[in-house]
Amino acid sequence: MEANRSAIAPIEQFRRLSTCIVASAIESLRARLPNTGFIDSRIHCIFEEFPPIAGYAVTARVRSATPPMEGGHYRYSHMDWWNHILRVPSPRVVVLEDLDNPPGLGAFVGEVNANIFLALGCVGLVTNGGVRDLPEVRSLGFSIFAGNVAVSHAYAHIFDFGGAVVVGGLEVSPGDLVHADHHGVQTVPLEIAAKVPAAADRILQLRKRIVAVCQSPDFSVEKLGAAIDRLNRET
Repeated sequence: MEANRSAIAPIEQFRRLSTCIVASAIESLRARLPNTGFIDSRIHCIFEEFPPIAGYAVTARVRSATPPMEGGHYRYSHMDWWNHILRVPSPRVVVLEDLDNPPGLGAFVGEVNANIFLALGCVGLVTNGGVRDLPEVRSLGFSIFAGNVAVSHAYAHIFDFGGAVVVGGLEVSPGDLVHADHHGVQTVPLEIAAKVPAAADRILQLRKRIVAVCQSPDFSVEKLGAAIDRLNRET
């Protein structure tokens, strides 16, 4: 993991880019099929005004509809999982798969767990489950992408952690690079991540040319076609 991290040291660059332009950059690098690598519309950005986030995934699976096998009440202490989180390079993004059917009866994450995650170097949460305490979490600047908002934590508890999870149709493994904003959530393949910011900047410049043609007083279909042909050749 440390080797992968050093290969994409400028992770801050992903925080200045939208998920849309990063998705286009990944597509231009032919790293995966264009219809893969992102979470579907079942997962919503809770705080749409927040800027993009990027970090390495820490994963767990949770339940809330039924009590855990050991004890029947909610608890905040998860020392074993917290120590596991710290073994993944920072910044980190928590990715929780809610195993209930349907998911989201109770919220594992609210004000307290958001503060805990921040203290552990996490910048956001992605889950198909529920979340709560939205005003308090918003004030922390902690980004949340979730399936729903819930009133209670119910029996919310960690079922297991540290393995691959599936949230919104996307499989995420510990250490995957997660990039998210108000458009949605995606992973960035580690093997091409170092090339993505430059590819994104190149696409942005090419797009500006097309926009300039469209907004020009001398606009013509012929000029638009020529600009698009040039974009296709250069991407």
